[in-house]
Amino acid sequence: MQVKKRIRLVTLKSVGFYINCLSYVKPKKALALSYALFSEPRIGKLQKENLPEILQHTETETFQHDEHHFKTYVWQGNETKILLVHGWESNAARWQKTLPYLQKSGSTIIAIDAPAHGQSSGKEFNVPLYAQFINKAVQKHQPTIIIGHSIGGIACVYHQHLFPNTTIQKMVILGAPSDLKTLLENYVNLLSLNHKMYALMEARFLTHFNFKIDDFSGRKFAQDINIQGFIAHDTEDDVVAFTEGKKIASTWKNSQFISTKGLGHGMHDDELYEKVIAFLQE
Repeated sequence: MQVKKRIRLVTLKSVGFYINCLSYVKPKKALALSYALFSEPRIGKLQKENLPEILQHTETETFQHDEHHFKTYVWQGNETKILLVHGWESNAARWQKTLPYLQKSGSTIIAIDAPAHGQSSGKEFNVPLYAQFINKAVQKHQPTIIIGHSIGGIACVYHQHLFPNTTIQKMVILGAPSDLKTLLENYVNLLSLNHKMYALMEARFLTHFNFKIDDFSGRKFAQDINIQGFIAHDTEDDVVAFTEGKKIASTWKNSQFISTKGLGHGMHDDELYEKVIAFLQE
């Protein structure tokens, strides 16, 4: 294990120990701390005056949703529109390697910054809010294709579950998690949190989002999706388990599943991009 990873793991275990102790005397404070660690990204923010070069020459727009605002970036092309949805602790610039392949078709490309990422507002990220951001962008730009990476992928699936009657005809999902329960269990195990903290976290999702964690599942959402899907996951993904992608594919009737090896979680690869383009042009 690399030194930095070992130090981070020890630090997380120490934080987990503190939260466990706090849960017996101040459970509300313990819950607030554990949820913040789970939902607040540490990196991924962008400053307008210091944007990555890939975003500097785009048409940008700021959308408002309730008390939140989010940013989109547009590379103009023809009438075919593709919406790009990034993942955790990232931003719209993560598509830099993907963009040249998509632009070969002449399509108009739109990328979005997630809640608490890029130039979008807030400290907290959650998929339900991300799905609302996606829907605002879909309503404005009317894309026929949507591509999501990592947790941006499950946000796309959830969006399609909530809003099935949009212009979207095809969806590409790369390295996406399926089940909130799996994410939460991995988080609890990483920090060695006790059963009380798990129960408190579970109750918070029910209170604030009105769903049980067992019900928030890409495998369940995909059952109702009728558009064409392309799902790819790497067997050596050490961030999101390969089985998560298989879960989504298992119930998505009109989808194809591609396994890769050696790409890790980033999923950047010429051969994979060519397969994506072939799917989009079918």
